[in-house]
Amino acid sequence: MARLDRFARQAILAEIGAGLWLTLRYFFKPKATLNYPYEKNPISTRFKGEHALRRYPNGEERCIACKLCEAVCPAQAITIEAEPRADGSRRTTRYDIDMTKCIYCGLCEEACPVDAIVEGPNFEFATETREELMYDKQKLLANGDRWESELAKRLELDAPYR
Repeated sequence: MARLDRFARQAILAEIGAGLWLTLRYFFKPKATLNYPYEKNPISTRFKGEHALRRYPNGEERCIACKLCEAVCPAQAITIEAEPRADGSRRTTRYDIDMTKCIYCGLCEEACPVDAIVEGPNFEFATETREELMYDKQKLLANGDRWESELAKRLELDAPYR
């Protein structure tokens, strides 16, 4: 009996008919695919992308050279050198991040007491060479200046969870 049933299914091509029915059913539904470079999905407010150093509204950089981000980084991707200024405060002279080592965990952002280092909304930062992924202080400050409004908004939305 089982042989006869199996032969009948093969003869009328039941599996092919079921597959065609499934195809027709999804053919008329809205597509889930995006035309990527021109259409983009919204990203989460808690997304962790390319790093940035922020400034205060008066233009002074926020980093106070406490080196907590360097200490907490599990990948040891951050290098900081600092020196005291004339007014007695400390500021960084060198702030480097090796993005090839970075694991985008966000611990540097959580450790910073003044929200100086943050991970921004940019996820499109492919490069042709590894040297371009060695971020220095000027590149990080430029990223912060470029995304300051988005970074401030994201930090404000994330404040209840910190």
